[in-house]
Amino acid sequence: MSKLRTEEFTVNMGPHHPSTHGVCRLILTMDGEKVVKIEPVIGYLHRSMEKICENRTYAQCVPLMDRFEYVTAMSAEYVFVNAVEKLAEVEVPERAEYLRVIMLELNRIASHLIFYGSTAMDIGALTPFIYGLRERELIIDLFEMTCGQRLTYNYMKIGGVSHDIPKEFIPKCREAVKIISEKMSDYEGLLNENPIWLARTKNIGVLSADKAIAYGVSGPILRASGVKYDIRKNEPYSIYDRLDFNIPTRPNGDCYDRYCLRLDEIRESLKIISQALDGLPEGDTLKKVNPFNFRPPAGEIYSRIENSRGEMGVYIVSDGSTKPLRVKMRGSSYNHIQIIPELAPGGLIADLVAIFATFDVIMPEVDR
Repeated sequence: MSKLRTEEFTVNMGPHHPSTHGVCRLILTMDGEKVVKIEPVIGYLHRSMEKICENRTYAQCVPLMDRFEYVTAMSAEYVFVNAVEKLAEVEVPERAEYLRVIMLELNRIASHLIFYGSTAMDIGALTPFIYGLRERELIIDLFEMTCGQRLTYNYMKIGGVSHDIPKEFIPKCREAVKIISEKMSDYEGLLNENPIWLARTKNIGVLSADKAIAYGVSGPILRASGVKYDIRKNEPYSIYDRLDFNIPTRPNGDCYDRYCLRLDEIRESLKIISQALDGLPEGDTLKKVNPFNFRPPAGEIYSRIENSRGEMGVYIVSDGSTKPLRVKMRGSSYNHIQIIPELAPGGLIADLVAIFATFDVIMPEVDR
């Protein structure tokens, strides 16, 4: 009996596709439902943010950072102001550093809740998306209470933070930590033993530790492949060296482990927030810096932090004027999108959706 002859064909996934999490185009060579080849096409969202920064004062650059990675805008703001502070040797008040860490970790949890919900929805489950948005709303309410904004905050400032927290923030934050801690079992109960979920994620998109390192993969994806590396521990910044938290890892590097690791990290972030609230000192929240005539000394600096998606960095060259001579941003999603063509071929198009979802790619980080 002769084999059925098939013919390969090309199909576009994106640039406008709900599973590509933004304007990403994947040119797929398919053999029926099987993926033969993937060619990512980027650049649909490019806004020249780095060049715009070179024509703005340092203070005017901070609101632009919110658009660099809007799901964790606090991190994007912080990595820029941290670079400027290191270059200019600006001493940040201790209370401001504690508030920064609280906001960074709250934003990390909010990002992972979006990941939990959107990944489940991409693979076919709607309820986790509703659960994730429900608890994320508690965090967004805290941000709105503090700085008046719910997505792009402009909260981090050169020398500290723009506002101190209102008196009702701490009890509300502790309540949010308690609620999210209790809901973790609900998140896991929905998916962890669901046979459809296991079939769609277990042993799918397996990424080895060696390949992850070779491609510059970072963050939860790297740790889900068994590599215990976290910038907060390996190169501590702010007050992270004063806090007790673990770096969770997973051994298999598949879609399931990448999903589980985000939930592990939520638990660790909740521990960090509780410790920071307990140790929050009194004092000023902003060292006064003239935003219009601020002139860091000539030189160059690279600042990097552990974002919810991996390493986020900003490289700045100063010529001693009020505007940076050169700004270069590093988003982890740029590296992560490059490795997807290595993992998905040979699987089904449904597997590609799961792989892309668990890589948690966000396109503003890629295109800038």
